[in-house]
Amino acid sequence: MKITDLKCAVLGRNPVIRIKTDEGIEGIGQAEYAKENMKWLFLHYRDAIIGMDPTDVERVMQRIRRLGAFKPWGAGVSSIEMALWDIAGKAAGVPVYKLLGGKVRDRVRVYNGNVQRTMTSFNPEDFAEEARWMKSQPENFSIVKQAISFHTMMPREVPDYFYGEIETGPRSPRTGVMTERGMKHTIACVEAMKDVLGDEVGLALDCGPGFYPNDALKFAKALEHLNVMWLEDMITGDYTPYVLADLYREVTPYTTTPIHTGEQIYLRQNFMDLIEKRAVNIVGPDFADVGGIAELKWITEYADLHGISMAPHGRFDGLFGLAAQVQVAATLPKNYIAFEYTTGDPDWWYDIVEGLPDPIVKDSHIEVWDAPGLGVTFDVEAAKRHLRKEDSDFFD
Repeated sequence: MKITDLKCAVLGRNPVIRIKTDEGIEGIGQAEYAKENMKWLFLHYRDAIIGMDPTDVERVMQRIRRLGAFKPWGAGVSSIEMALWDIAGKAAGVPVYKLLGGKVRDRVRVYNGNVQRTMTSFNPEDFAEEARWMKSQPENFSIVKQAISFHTMMPREVPDYFYGEIETGPRSPRTGVMTERGMKHTIACVEAMKDVLGDEVGLALDCGPGFYPNDALKFAKALEHLNVMWLEDMITGDYTPYVLADLYREVTPYTTTPIHTGEQIYLRQNFMDLIEKRAVNIVGPDFADVGGIAELKWITEYADLHGISMAPHGRFDGLFGLAAQVQVAATLPKNYIAFEYTTGDPDWWYDIVEGLPDPIVKDSHIEVWDAPGLGVTFDVEAAKRHLRKEDSDFFD
């Protein structure tokens, strides 16, 4: 079998790739919608993989893996890897999880960092109401994640929140030393959420990046009595193209509150410092940025050897991304906690993708399905209605 073409379209806001072969088997890969304007990146790899056998996944990946980088630049490599596994599973007539070593669980836990409303006010009562709303959702999530502090507009909206300048514009960094008032306000918001969630629903917090290590430790220790699931990306994260494991080591060993990071990191090699220095308690790569699902599995296994847990990121990875997460999560070792549930956005995505269970989530879990490849496909005629004019030949 040989790869004959790679196409890319933007459906809604998600870049989607389609790898074609000379045997008529095709694979689909999807990236998060934050890469809406990066179609060129996915097509960049086309000529490098034409003519290769897509079922030799690692051989193809060795050719292109070095051409990616930290988020957002690993998305092209990662989506290609996803599509290759889809083809390999279809060619073998088995679900992808069989090719990754087989299942260790029949259903996979997800956490909610996505089924949320946009917050415009950042007082304790606002966070309590949002926690109440998330707790009431039909998915019955066992873990919810809430953005707080530097991962929100709190530094801008809460007076005297930190000793720093407010920067404006897309993805502007929000970082600085927190005031006493800012620290107390943030702690009060977490306490308000825990009052609502109790011990029935775990609370994870997406915190930055933006904290300096001293504030990160102060915040983590102040929350120890609340038993939160984790504090995510306090020092680095999102679009920071580096790791800074030694700074995390100034926090993690000195608190019982679990510390989490990793969504922006590309490739296993760049997790080595975090894992080998035990700089965090939990790692959270996004398969759609880290280099793919096999890369995620390798990192999980290596983390497990060092007593570190895994809670993968994936909020915006779409419905094909959801399918890929289910396939790899079924195979992960016991350090796996849950992956971040992703949804179709806009809602018409649910009309153009076939093969997902209905409902998708029951009691915070997704049953692992057994269809070949990723197990989900396009309703092509329905999907064509949502193609942009410049992508009209995507399914040809």
